[in-house]
Amino acid sequence: MSLPLTRKDLMIVNMGPQHPSMHGVLRLIVTLDGEDVIDCEPILGYLHRGMEKIAENRTIIQYLPYVTRWDYLATMFTEAITVNAPEFLENIQIPQRASYIRVIMLELSRIASHLLWLGPFMADLGAQTPFFYIFRERELIYDLFEAATGFIRGEEAVNWGLSGPMLRASGIQWDLRKVDPYESYNQFDWKVQWQKEGDSLARYLVRVSEMRESIKIIQQAVEKIPGGPYENLEVRRFKKAKNSEWNDFEYRFLGKKPSPNFEL
Repeated sequence: MSLPLTRKDLMIVNMGPQHPSMHGVLRLIVTLDGEDVIDCEPILGYLHRGMEKIAENRTIIQYLPYVTRWDYLATMFTEAITVNAPEFLENIQIPQRASYIRVIMLELSRIASHLLWLGPFMADLGAQTPFFYIFRERELIYDLFEAATGFIRGEEAVNWGLSGPMLRASGIQWDLRKVDPYESYNQFDWKVQWQKEGDSLARYLVRVSEMRESIKIIQQAVEKIPGGPYENLEVRRFKKAKNSEWNDFEYRFLGKKPSPNFEL
């Protein structure tokens, strides 16, 4: 970078990586001479976050949710190349029906991606109204995506090991607080929230209704909380093992946020 000889008090401004004017995650290191931009260094790669390393101990199916973050405007394409590679290496032949479905989903994803370019591009030029019409059409494509990929049946949810709202939104009325109560949950009046549709809306409804149930539980706990001690002082009578390797310096940094050890 060649700096002007007339100015020495240049200003370096960090723009991003979450700047509101960016249509994506981008960082720019901008060098300013007054109001003039004399140098700009783009910093890329904020969406990857070591995903290639994560893939080393995942199956293809387990890894698919990660690759959709590579390009959030073309998620179907990142999934396609992830499954195409092992299929090509192992010479796996997929049914023609599956291939046709992939083509439909890929081209819908292409249209949705281009619409997200067109809407903000026209808004940047001052045409705000088309932005809303374009996003209306894009939402129709996402409705098709939800119909194709967002439905999870109860049997599938159990076989896949889903839990929490994901499981309860597929018609399975299973909540650990009811099935195997811990703490004092069996002393409160509350209901397991569930839906039977198994789609994104059902999972949304379960989560929202669970927050309402949480408020009910908290209100009951505040009203009925008993008096007395809140700590079992007998635990302090346990002898601390001397010269244990678990007391060494290195083991204190196993967790990101270690618990307090009450030592000065």
